[in-house]
This record gives sequence, C-alpha cells and structure tokens, in this order.
Amino acid sequence: MRILRLPLLAWILIAIVLGLLSGPVMPVWLGNAFLTYNSLFSGLLGFSVPLIIVGLVTPAIAELGRGAGRWLGITAGIAYASTILAGLLAYLVSRWIFTPVMSGAGLASLEEGGSGLAPYFSLTASPTGSPTEIVLPPALDVMTALVLAFVVGIGLTRIRRSVLLQAAVEFRGVIEMLIRSVIVPALPLYIFGIFMDLSKSGEAYDVIGRFLIVVIVSFALTLVVLLIQYTVAGAIARVNPLRALWNMRDAYVTALGTSSSAATIPVTLESVKRNRVTHAVAGFVVPLCATIHLSGSMVKITCFSMAILLVTDGPVSFASYAPFILMLGIMMIAAPGVPGGAIAAAAGLLTSMLGFGEVEVGLMFALYIALDSFGTATNVTGDGAIALVINRLTRGRIGEDVEETEDREHVAP
Repeated sequence: MRILRLPLLAWILIAIVLGLLSGPVMPVWLGNAFLTYNSLFSGLLGFSVPLIIVGLVTPAIAELGRGAGRWLGITAGIAYASTILAGLLAYLVSRWIFTPVMSGAGLASLEEGGSGLAPYFSLTASPTGSPTEIVLPPALDVMTALVLAFVVGIGLTRIRRSVLLQAAVEFRGVIEMLIRSVIVPALPLYIFGIFMDLSKSGEAYDVIGRFLIVVIVSFALTLVVLLIQYTVAGAIARVNPLRALWNMRDAYVTALGTSSSAATIPVTLESVKRNRVTHAVAGFVVPLCATIHLSGSMVKITCFSMAILLVTDGPVSFASYAPFILMLGIMMIAAPGVPGGAIAAAAGLLTSMLGFGEVEVGLMFALYIALDSFGTATNVTGDGAIALVINRLTRGRIGEDVEETEDREHVAP
C-alpha cells in the first residue's frame, strides 16, 4: 500500500523510466493498447479543457471584484504584472539560449508515425473519416469558453448575493475534483505511453538530452525572478532585498516539500512577518497571492513550451507568443492549487494558441511536474515581495480598508 501513496512526481519519474526501457521491446499489440489509452485520455482532456476554463476563471474573476476594496484590485494587478514579466523574461532567455541547441526534427518525425504504433481506436473532437474513431466534440471551443468566463465573471462582480456566483463556486469544486481525481491520477500512464512511443521510434534519448538544458535554465530563471522581485520590493519598501529574501527561506524550503502554495500558507505568513510586514497585511496578501501569484509556474510553462516550439519548428516570434503569455497569466490566476493543476488549466491555451498536439502536451505535463516543487517554492517566496510592497503602500493599515468596504456592501441601497 505504501507504493500507492508515492507523490505524483515519483509516479511520473517511474513512468518515464519504464517507458524508455520498455519501448524497444514493446510488442506491437501491447504498444497499440497503450496508445489507445493515450488517445482516450487526450480526447477526455480536450473535452474537459473548456469546462476547466469556465469553471476556474469565472469564479476567480467574480471573487476578485467582491468584498476587499481597492487593495484587492491593486494586489491582483501587482501579482498579474509580476507573473507576466516573469513570462516575458523566460521568453527572452529561451529565445537566446534554446534556439541554437533545440533545432532539429525531434518530435516532428514522431508526429508522422515513426514508431509504427497506432491506437486501436481514437477519441477525437472532430471526425476525420476513420472507421475506428469516436467523436467527442467539446461543448465549447477554448476562445468561446474564455470570453464566456470573462463576461459572466465580470457581470457577477456587480451582483450582490448572486445565486449564479454560488453555482459558479460549486462548479469550480466539480472541476477541481475532475482535475484532482481523474486527470492528475491518469497522467503517469499517459506519460508512460508518450515515452514508450518516443523510445520505440528512437527519438527518446535525443529529446531527453535536448530538454536537460531546459530544466537547468528553468530552475536558474526561478532564482533570477526572485532576485528581481525582491530588488524591486526592497527599493519600494526601503529594506535590504537580500535580507528580506533570506527571511523567506523557511517558506521556500517548506514549499519544496509540499508542492502546494495553500499548504505552505502558515509558514509563509510567519516568514513574511519577519520582514516587518504587519499582521493585517500579511493575513490579507499571503492567502490571496497563494492562489493568484504564480510567477514560478509561468517561467516553467514558458520555457518548456518555447523549447517544444523550437524542436518542432513552430512559430516563436514575439508577436505570435506574446498573446499566449497574456492569456496564460489569467489562467495562472485561476489555476487550482493541486499538483499539476496549473499545467492542466493551461492545456487549453497550449492547444488552441500554440497548436500543441498529444505528444507536446504530454511532454509539457512531464516537464512541468518534474519541477513542480521548485515552481511552487518560487511562487510562495515571491508572495513575500508583494506583501512588502502592499505593506509600504498601505502603511500597514489594509485591514481597516477591508472592514470599511465590507460594511458598506452590507448596507442596503
């Protein structure tokens, strides 16, 4: 029973190793069975992505506009700006470092069926004429789901005691349960199939060799992002940035172990208070930013997706990639706080805006989860920088503003 309680990262690593070892000796009939599973999972994920967007983004926007006054909007704006700037930095570094080392066919030959394996039947969003396909179109396309989430979410900010908001919050619970109980547990076998297919086609070790540098650069970038965040916060709050960053060490280490921003909140609160942030500001900023500030996750997704685009000769110009960063920042605000939740929420943008297919999405899941704890540690440590800024701007009196706003909202018009 203990082996069943292994963390998700351990299962992903086991799946990758077994896939690499079994690919060359995998019988065709069994390999086809694993690819059938991958096709079913991919089809289910494609069907779920619009629901994930509506279920997560709608209540996230609605709740940001309620109950905490102007400082909630300012804090959310700072968190979004921090996340976007982290993505832009990751994009520029990726273009500079990855371009000379990631060029080549890599995944392109696999998309042409280099392994000789094929699913017995497939689950697709649109018919292609194959007699072995099952058509499961999503209820909405990705962009329609995004626009719907924005319209409904913004509208709900203007309606008090809305039944629709309660329904949106409950629907978010259903979506988080789908991610936590279905999508995430199904990932290891899905990733096993991806690497088994890569190994059988002879591309696996070339792809892994190329992506080792991506892992190293992504980790280094998370540290650079923290240094930049605390340099800016230190200048605004007039504190020593290195000392402030060192005071957050307990939160960083705890997040490495938990891989959860929410589970690290108690430690993050104590670490933030070491930087002389008031109890009111810390109690407001830390829980909020634990769900909306994901600069570390943004760095990882940007670096990994850029590397895959370069390997597959996809478009990597700033004009084509910048809209993805802007939309990804919104998805990071709405992402659920479960292991793999951020990449599951971003899957729709990867397919609709970057044109990723099954193999590319599978690699994104594997790479993201491999560095999940470091991204989470960057997220929670960066929350301390935002707390320093808000503490300076509010002079530590944010609690009074929140209480006044809540009192006004309870007064009948």
